[in-house]
Amino acid sequence: MDGVRAVSWEAPEFYFTEKKGDWYFALSIIVAGCVGAALLLGNFLFALLALIGGAALALSASKRPATVPFAVTVRGVRLGNRLYPFSHLNAYYIDEEDPRGPHLLLLAKRKFMPLMIMPIPPDYLDEVEDIMRGRLPERHLEEPLFVKLLEYFGF
Repeated sequence: MDGVRAVSWEAPEFYFTEKKGDWYFALSIIVAGCVGAALLLGNFLFALLALIGGAALALSASKRPATVPFAVTVRGVRLGNRLYPFSHLNAYYIDEEDPRGPHLLLLAKRKFMPLMIMPIPPDYLDEVEDIMRGRLPERHLEEPLFVKLLEYFGF
């Protein structure tokens, strides 16, 4: 291992896809269909829930990503203001084949946030690999299908 002790960079917290009017029109058709079906069946609570859910989806889809600081250090991995020590992580994998660019996937020991995904600038791949090697086992990890579906639909 060479003398690399820390690598830090900034990146958007998620990949933003610009939604056009037809995306929102399709969402409104789906929500209107759910509300109409719920009202026909006399389920007013579900109709209200569908309206609130549709509005929340529209607001979430239009949200622009914030710029988040990322870092890989000899102490652990930092996402935003939170440091995850290596003792709280099980494994890592660097996915260089992603069409959006390289990603560092981290498997956490926590049950409710088992996989963390960090974009890596291509210039820092070797430094990140040098720091991670020896501190965590490398294991082939993939983004969950649900995450890929959300990205496909523009979230």
